[in-house]
Parts: sequence; structure tokens; C-alpha cells
Amino acid sequence: MKLDVPKARLGAEARLGIGVFGTSFLLFAVRFLVPRPIAMSNNGDGGRVLCGAGITWKGLPEPFVHLVYTAAPGAPPCRPTYLLTQSWLAEASVGLARLAGFPTTLSLVVLGLLSSLVAAAAIAAIVLGLPYPVRVRLAVAAGLLLVVADSAFFGYFAAILGEGAAFLGLLLIAGGLLLTAREGRWSYAGMAVTFAGGVLAVNAKVQTLIILPILALAVLLVRPGTLRGAKRWAAAALVVGALGAVTLFAQQSVEPARAPDGTYTAFPGDDSREINMFNSVFLNIVDGRHDTQADLAALGLPPSFAQYAGNGWWHPHPATMDPLYPNYRDKMTRENVLGYFASHPGRTFEVLDRAATDQLTARPDYLGSFDQEAGFAPHAQEYRVPVVSWLTRLISPLGLVALVPIWLFVLVKVWVQRRGPLGVVLGFLLAVSLTQFATAALGDGIEGVKHQSVALFTLLLALVLAALPQSRSSEPRWGRNSSVGGPSSDGTRFGDGFGQNGGTSSSTNTSSPAKPTRKIVDDDASL
Repeated sequence: MKLDVPKARLGAEARLGIGVFGTSFLLFAVRFLVPRPIAMSNNGDGGRVLCGAGITWKGLPEPFVHLVYTAAPGAPPCRPTYLLTQSWLAEASVGLARLAGFPTTLSLVVLGLLSSLVAAAAIAAIVLGLPYPVRVRLAVAAGLLLVVADSAFFGYFAAILGEGAAFLGLLLIAGGLLLTAREGRWSYAGMAVTFAGGVLAVNAKVQTLIILPILALAVLLVRPGTLRGAKRWAAAALVVGALGAVTLFAQQSVEPARAPDGTYTAFPGDDSREINMFNSVFLNIVDGRHDTQADLAALGLPPSFAQYAGNGWWHPHPATMDPLYPNYRDKMTRENVLGYFASHPGRTFEVLDRAATDQLTARPDYLGSFDQEAGFAPHAQEYRVPVVSWLTRLISPLGLVALVPIWLFVLVKVWVQRRGPLGVVLGFLLAVSLTQFATAALGDGIEGVKHQSVALFTLLLALVLAALPQSRSSEPRWGRNSSVGGPSSDGTRFGDGFGQNGGTSSSTNTSSPAKPTRKIVDDDASL
């Protein structure tokens, strides 16, 4: 009797994926709700996410979390001028609340559970995409759970801030790229997951738009299952094209924003570009702790601006109040700031070293975790799962001395795994972490710890995957002829039925030249 081996193997993989997904979601739900819900309080920018979800809300930074946001009766409609994909998740949560009879209400509990659902699915996708024995993949799942559930990151899932969507998108991208390397339907599912994660991560905030070209390169480098030649490039081009088209449409779907000079912007982030560069100038460069006059001269600013050293855009006495400022507004540009850093390597190192400390600090102290009814002090924070952030905070005073060796470790792992999809994923995560680090360090002068959170989260994901052992073969493959899982007790190898990079989907035990038969293998029993 002929048995369908691929279906049996698919069942084993499906059981693994469902088990990882269900367990992850259950743990996230308990971690989120017990003994009471936790989130991240509004730093003052939360109105952008709420606006995208159809709720008009204006307010200053808040020490407590609002678990429910309800549009005020008769409030004027809000048209978003800034795209954050957290707004999409918030809008979906509003839709769920509407089904429950609460129109135009955002419940952060619903948002947190929805985000937890996506995070659990992403972890399951990563586990299913790894060509390793089950015990190794479960260890990876445990490591990912520790990172995602860490107190420095988990609260963003139930917050009106942009970082949560970036975290979810990056998780989905990692899982999608790994699944793309598998055969058949797995590969197509991986492309779909990569696309969904890419849209979430790239459009999470203006800072993350730079992820798009890095992701496009990663998609082109991953070999989709057994597709070769024109089919392979057509599939990759389809994913990249769809990512670019959706991003372009999404960025143009918001209203033009008004810049500080009163003009309307044409490109994402233009309304805050002057603000960011102003803060970089007066908080990173003309900070009052160095040769102020020399720095002003290097930037083309007048000596009288020395009185504003260390005063950011929202300081009570900023340079914008000076009558001369309109004459020097054109100096608040990326070109001018980057030109200064390029010609002052010593100062650049100082800024990067401080940014490295900010990144490893992991968690800003002004974002509270609880609602006011919880009875905690303003800005109180929870530490239910502090393992990863505790370790990074421990080494944070070392700055670049601690961060650079971590980068080099991941880089070495990228080289070691360069022939397989894991190498592509590691390279993608490292590139994203480095570019996010540099963008936040040199392109902004405020909220350094918060703005480094995407870079840190990405780096920690890379570290979990970099801990995987090197494949025994020079080119890791999904398939019976692969050696990635090591030989099993009956002479077969892990990954039966799923070839990648040219691997075959089954091996044959030939009883006669004309009638090959398949050997039935219980792969799970051999792991």
C-alpha cells in the first residue's frame, strides 16, 4: 500500500507550528493581563496613532496609561498627516470594539491581544522556517519569547506608539524569509508573510523607511524553494514590487503635513526634518560642553547662538526665538549636520558612543506601564520579564566597547551561514540594526533610548538566531539529502519532503529500476 509521505510530514510540521503558536499566544496573554494589563504611556506623539484610527486626541506626555480611548462626541474628524502602521492595528482594534457595541473606542487590551496574536504567529513562522531538529527549534522559540516578552519591548504592543508595529513586522520578516526557502506551499506562504511583515515594519514610522532597500536585497538573495531561473527572479521581483507599491500608496494616503516654516510637505517626515536637525545641532553638537564657538563656525551659525547651546526645539528658550534664526534656517539640514560629523571624527565617536549606551539601556524611564487606577506612582514601570534588558542595561555604560563586539559576533555568523537562508536573515537583521542605530544617533538629539529600541530589538533577534550551530553541510538545504539536522537513526536526515536550494523532496529506496518506492520515515521519532 502506497502512503503519502509528504502529507504525513506536513502534519508533523503543522502540529509543531500550531503548538508553538498556541503556547506563545497563551504565554503572551498571561504576561500581558496578569495580574493587570500593562502598556507604554503616551510620550506626547500618541495622537498620531489615534488619528490614524479615527480618534481625535490631543494631549501632552502622560505619566499613566489610558486603557481606553474614546472619541469625544462632536469632535472634528481627524485626518492623519503621519503614517504609522500601529494605527492600522489600532484601527483593527476599534473595529473589534465596534462589533462588541463600543463605537469609536480603542481598547489597549484588545490592541495588546491582537499584537500578541501576530507576535505568536511570527514566532511560529520562524520556528517552521528553521532547518534544524525540533529540540533546537524549540530552544530558539524560547529565546525569542524572552526577547519579545521582555519588559523593554512588550509594552509597546499595547501602546499608541510606533515601535510595536516595527517589532511585529521584523519578526514576520524573519519568519517569512526562512519559510520562503522551503519547498512548495511553504515557500509561497513565506513570501506572503515576508510581504505582510515588510509592510508593517517599513511603514512603522519615518525612521524605518530605510528598511525597504535592505529588505528588497534580502528577498532577492533568498532562494524561494525549488524555483530556479526566471521563475525565481519573477517571484522575488513580485514581492519587492508589491512592497514598494504598497509603501508608496500608504505614504501618499496621509494628508500633507505643515512644516515649521508654514509650508506643506511633499515627502514623509519633511514636517519634522527641521525639528530633528535642530535638535541634533543644539543637543548633539552645540551642546555647551565643547568648543561652542568653533562648532558654530563649522556649522555656519553666528557666534550669538552660543546662548542657545544645549537648548532643543521644545526648550523654553530655543534659537527659533532669535530674530536672526530665519536667516539661518537653511543650516538645519541633514547635509550640514552630516558634513560636520564627517569632518569631526572625534565628536562623531562621542555621539555614537552615547547612542550605544542609550541602545543598551533599552528602556526610557519616562514611559509608564500602568493606568492610574492601578495605584502605582506616576511613570511606574513593570519588570515582569526583565532578563534581556537587565543584561543589556548592565553593560550599557561601556557603550560602543560593548556594542561593537556584538555586531562583530553577528557578522561572523552571517559569514558562516552565508550559503543558507539563515545567513540572509542574519545579514538583514544586522543591516537593519546598524542603519537604525546610525539614523537615530546622528539624525536626532532627543529620546535617544526610545529611538534606539528598534535597533536593539533587531539585534537581539539576530543574537538568538546567531546562537544556532553551523550546519554540517557547506550549503544548508531542506530535503532528505540535507545534513542540517544530522543523520537519523534509520539513515535518513531531518527535513524530509522539503528541498531547498536544489534539495530533493524525497529519497528513494529502489526495489527495481522501473518501480522506485518511497521509504517511510518517522522523522519526529529520530529527533
